[in-house]
Amino acid sequence: MIKYGCDIDEIINTALKEDINNSSDITSDLVIGDNIMAAATMHARENGIIAGAEIAAHVFKILSENIDVILHIKDGSFVSKGDNILTATGSAKAIMTAERTALNLITHMSGIATQTAKYVSAVKDTKAKILDTRKTIPGLRGLQKYAVRVGGGTNHRHGLYDMILIKDNHIAIAGGIKQTLNKANKNKAENIKVEIEVDNLEQLEEVIGHGGADIVMLDNMSPAILTKAVDMVNGIMKTEASGGINLDTILSVAQSGVDAISVGALTHSVTSMDIGLDIEFNID
Repeated sequence: MIKYGCDIDEIINTALKEDINNSSDITSDLVIGDNIMAAATMHARENGIIAGAEIAAHVFKILSENIDVILHIKDGSFVSKGDNILTATGSAKAIMTAERTALNLITHMSGIATQTAKYVSAVKDTKAKILDTRKTIPGLRGLQKYAVRVGGGTNHRHGLYDMILIKDNHIAIAGGIKQTLNKANKNKAENIKVEIEVDNLEQLEEVIGHGGADIVMLDNMSPAILTKAVDMVNGIMKTEASGGINLDTILSVAQSGVDAISVGALTHSVTSMDIGLDIEFNID
């Protein structure tokens, strides 16, 4: 069973409620008879990697248990323009009501998977892993991070509860790098990792000298500075590059030798994949 890290039924029901608002699909109610059956096929309108096929199928099943859904591909599959993704057969009215919610979820998730795969491919000859961030749509983080995994990326922390990540504002409030690391390590759970953000090599030198971090985030540094930073760290902790990295720059960042690169653009500004749903035939 796929683990999404969130309550799928809750997400789908919330989305459906936005559309029907405790009422119904008034257009379909007026123009489609209750007994009309149909089959509809969801298909790719461009090349990409599919994520969320089973979720889209589940949308139809939530609207009507009598809708039969056949999945033609699995998540992680590369599809070409025109390839079929799923076929839903049953109440025409229920299919039309479910259409937009199913498409909204699968197009967004497939866009993330497709984009992530491009970043992963760009650094395939380096050791760098591609990480996501917390720059996600509220309520959809589990689905977005799942889509990143489908595209070959690696999830960073899921939220504020599962990893300590010390940012510049934490350091400013707590009184400095050493003070912040001491406080973070004093009472933390044993299995919780500590990551700290640095903006320059002087801060990095202070972190290395003091200790207490498992990972250092090298924020907004050029590839040349990143290379120096990796040499300074010399394997005593993991290194993560972050800040304004895109497909044009990611290879040069990865070639610095960092262990990971976090990319907010995987989720916060991704373009949805173009996927359509067409009624293939009516069933008497």
